[in-house]
Amino acid sequence: MLTGILAGLAAGALWGLVFIAPRMTPGLSSVDLTVGRFLSYGAWSFALLLLVRQSSWPSLRQAVWAVGLSVLGFSAYYLLLVLSIRDAGTEVPTLIIGTIPVWMMLLGKPAGLRWGGLLPGLLLTLLGLGLMVQSALTGTLIPSGDDFWRGVGYAAASMLCWTAFGLLNAAWLKKHPHITASTWANWLGVATGLGALGLWLVAGSDANVLLAQENIGLAALICIATGIGSAWLATVLWNIASQRLSASLCGQLIVSETLFALFYSFVWDDQWPTLLQASACVLFAMGILASIRAHR
Repeated sequence: MLTGILAGLAAGALWGLVFIAPRMTPGLSSVDLTVGRFLSYGAWSFALLLLVRQSSWPSLRQAVWAVGLSVLGFSAYYLLLVLSIRDAGTEVPTLIIGTIPVWMMLLGKPAGLRWGGLLPGLLLTLLGLGLMVQSALTGTLIPSGDDFWRGVGYAAASMLCWTAFGLLNAAWLKKHPHITASTWANWLGVATGLGALGLWLVAGSDANVLLAQENIGLAALICIATGIGSAWLATVLWNIASQRLSASLCGQLIVSETLFALFYSFVWDDQWPTLLQASACVLFAMGILASIRAHR
């Protein structure tokens, strides 16, 4: 259990880096940055499958699962998120996506765990989320109209995609214990890389436009770093957590992504968190500890 918890927290630390990557590459659109990250993930995974002797290739059924889950957890999830931010702004989609740990906890509860044991961690997470929402929305003008509600729909669909990915991915790994966490990450990576190509063809910038970017070298390095670190390595670690822990505890550990993302943002901006933000972080941390205790 300790290995799974540490792996889940480490995955959250790596995922948190993705939130500051766009600020380091202001010349790239969200879609272009995502495509670069996922192409790096796919290329790295494919190279490992070719070079590592112990690596195996999936059967047709396994490949279908890898493609389906890569769409849910990577391509469709992020594309829907980008569309939601375009139509509804940043704050409301962030709130909707922030409920993923709650849904994972509710839908992934082990049969032997009483609701009373899950309730403290759930309430602490909801309180922390409420404080973060209050902090984010203070003084912010929320858009309205048909575009806004379409954006809300996109955000809800994005949230459903990743929640389904988290639950189905954990269930698949538990049914196939002979498949290692790294092998499954590689199969997902190849499928995700192919999906990234499709996303680039549909919504990405022209190659000439990308190559004309002033800091294209830095952008490429960040895409590679987030592709190998925040995608491949994070997926390996998340698979380890999913194999060893219940889906409800994994869902609680997703909160660590928010904690690390806030920490990186504070460091990047060279500023201290507000009282609301600091209080929310304390509640998130307490929620994780309460959930770990309940799942012992």
